[in-house]
Amino acid sequence: MKGSLTPVGILWAVLSLLTAVASTTSYFLPYWLFGFQLGKPVSFSMFRRCNYPVRGEGRSLVMVEECGRYANFYAIPSLAWQMCTVVMGTGCALLLLVALGAILGCCMDELISRIMGRCMGAAQFVGGTCQLGWAYYCAGGGAAVAMLFCTWLSCFAGKLPKPIVNSYNMELEHCFHP
Repeated sequence: MKGSLTPVGILWAVLSLLTAVASTTSYFLPYWLFGFQLGKPVSFSMFRRCNYPVRGEGRSLVMVEECGRYANFYAIPSLAWQMCTVVMGTGCALLLLVALGAILGCCMDELISRIMGRCMGAAQFVGGTCQLGWAYYCAGGGAAVAMLFCTWLSCFAGKLPKPIVNSYNMELEHCFHP
């Protein structure tokens, strides 16, 4: 089966998949920031948290020692945090879509041209700008590779399209000079 990617394009497709998986994994894991509260270790990310305080009987705080999501979107502590959740989620979805297209380009002929590769690279750049524990480094590394290296590689990913103009001119000449 012949694909529409050059060898550089295949490298771009593999790196695109790896960065999309790294960024999306970091989005779902609650290990962005670590600290201690009420003598217990706590960690959290966009919409997940581990070991968090809740009001107990009276006005005392009790630590819930489990990982979980916020009850709903509006329970996320601030508007900026809510916006960050939406923007990063959108960026991860965009990176996954580009990675899927790039991987399909390895198998399908004439799927990704040079122009399409450059457009997909631009989408990766936008997706990468949407992205702190080890999940922060995973997101940062994925964003950096998507924005810089994958964007550059995408410029060389697609094969040059077959010249349509020449075959069209040949048909026109055949029509006028039978």
